[in-house]
Amino acid sequence: MSYRSSSRRGSGEKFQKSAHEKAKAKAQKHRVGGKYLQEEMPEPTLKEISEKTLSSLNRLGNQIFALSPFSQYFDDWLVNLRQVISEFGSYQTVNSDETFTKERTQIFLDVEASLAEKRLQEGNLTEEAKALADNNHLLAETDKEYAEKTRELSNKRNADVQHLTNKIRELEDEWAKQQEIKISIFNPIARRKAAEKLAQAGQNLKSAKNELEVTLQTFTAEQEKMHDNYEKKKQELTEKSESLQKELEKLETDTSVNSRQSACNALTCAINALLKRTPTVS
Repeated sequence: MSYRSSSRRGSGEKFQKSAHEKAKAKAQKHRVGGKYLQEEMPEPTLKEISEKTLSSLNRLGNQIFALSPFSQYFDDWLVNLRQVISEFGSYQTVNSDETFTKERTQIFLDVEASLAEKRLQEGNLTEEAKALADNNHLLAETDKEYAEKTRELSNKRNADVQHLTNKIRELEDEWAKQQEIKISIFNPIARRKAAEKLAQAGQNLKSAKNELEVTLQTFTAEQEKMHDNYEKKKQELTEKSESLQKELEKLETDTSVNSRQSACNALTCAINALLKRTPTVS
């Protein structure tokens, strides 16, 4: 019994070993075969390469950055653009001539310069926002100052007018009194003196009324002048606020898309021109 058991165990071990070796050999065969197929895989055609490259350029050209500061995306975008062009030129079927090389170099220089300028503009965002806040504060202070000056001028006007009105009322009473005195006096000399006092009272009354009229005109002119200066200053501050607000809106919008799209379009044109100069290989 012991012999049979040993014999069956040996037979099982041989079977398992044989199956394991077969699986290992099969796996090695597949790996070798895969490597062989990968090495023998033909390079894409020039048409396939160009279509892939132009599709990538179109995607990069239409890419819009959603969040500010938008300059945080510039470096990665340029890296991706360089990778697309580098991959295009890495194929043996692509013959990058001197014209294409010069055009490509100039396009990258232009878009890098444009993005550098956009980066500086975004750097002014904080300064522009502070300038807008300061200008709006000055605008509010101008309104407050005008309201205070208007109130002060109105109070002074009312006080002066009230004082002159009281003075005129007193002079009118004095004139009426002198009028009664003149009528009641029959002595020529006394009557003449009463007439003189009545004339003087009338003159004082007339002067007081003229003073009131001039005072009212002066206050009106001063009020109009103060209002004109206020409106002029407010208009200047309002226009400045609107200008600063527009600048901030520009900085909060991805304005780099035009420069980046132009660069991708220019590279597309350069590639198409290169393909036209490349002789067709049958």
